[in-house]
Formats: sequence, C-alpha cells, structure tokens
Amino acid sequence: MFLYPISLIGLLLLSCILQQFLPAVSAWYDARLLILPLVVLCGSATVSTAGMLTLAFLGGFLWDAQQVLLVDQGDEVVYHSTTDSLKFGYSIILYTMMGFLMQGIRPVFQAGKWYLSAALTGVGIFLYLFVEYLLRGFIIGGFSLDNGMIEQIGATSVLTMLASPLVFWLLFRIADLCGHTISYQKH
Repeated sequence: MFLYPISLIGLLLLSCILQQFLPAVSAWYDARLLILPLVVLCGSATVSTAGMLTLAFLGGFLWDAQQVLLVDQGDEVVYHSTTDSLKFGYSIILYTMMGFLMQGIRPVFQAGKWYLSAALTGVGIFLYLFVEYLLRGFIIGGFSLDNGMIEQIGATSVLTMLASPLVFWLLFRIADLCGHTISYQKH
C-alpha cells in the first residue's frame, strides 16, 4: 500500500542527484532538462492529493536546498551579494501550484489519456519558470525581456515536456511492480 509512494520518494531523491549532472543545451538557449520538477509533476498525476502535497513539499525542499547558497557560506569574491535570490521555501509553494494543476487533469489521466498530462507538464514547467522569473524581477526591481530569458524558459519547458513520456512510462512500471493502480481503464 505504501510501497508506491515510498518508491516515488526514492525516485525524487534519485532525480535530485541526476539533476546535478545534466548539462545545459547551449545550442538551445542554454535550456536544461529539469528532472526533479518533472518527477514531481508526473508523480502528482498518479497519486492522491495528500501524496501530491508530500511530493510538492519534498521536491520544493530538495530544489531549494540545491539552489540556495548564502553569501556568508562562501568566498565573497565568488559568491556576490544575493539580493536578487529568492528565499528558501518559495519552490514548495510553486511546486504545490504545479501539483494542483496536474491534479486537475488527473481524471483524464486515470482514463488512460496520459499524453494530455505529458503536454501539461510543459505548461506546468513554463508557468513555474515564468513565475520564478517574475518573482526575481520583482525582488531586484526591474525586468529585462531582451536577455533571452523567455526563449530559455520556453526551450527548457519543451525539452522537459519531451522527457515526460519516459517518466510516465517509468512510473507505470514502478506502479505495476508495487501493485499500485494508476488508471481506471487499461488500454
């Protein structure tokens, strides 16, 4: 009964480690494949609301733990003032919003139409990155739309969305091994 959620948490931890080794695609506006948010999004479509909230909390916590570095913990020459950085915990809220987006389409996903959820992962990643960009712009007091950031956000969203069928396939295999039912109708 709890084997599938525990497996999801293990997959989340594994994706956190893999995320550190994935390079940016320089030919595509320095787009990145965001494995950790993708696992949270895809996993949110396969579990209940309580499971989604757990995934969002753990995923946001792990993401912030990877991204946040305080100035007093490093050399000031290397780590400049972080007045433009967001505070620890913001990703938990954004991951929860992405999770509720996936929960909204969960009945369609359970009916066997996983490809709609795969497309929605791209939308979710785009919204996450765009809201993060807006929050950062609000903190520093200005926005710069001519620096290619929108292209990078779009390319990252598409790249991550293209990887979502693989993650859904993996989740279906894990669910079969754990005896967890994801969909009501098998095709």
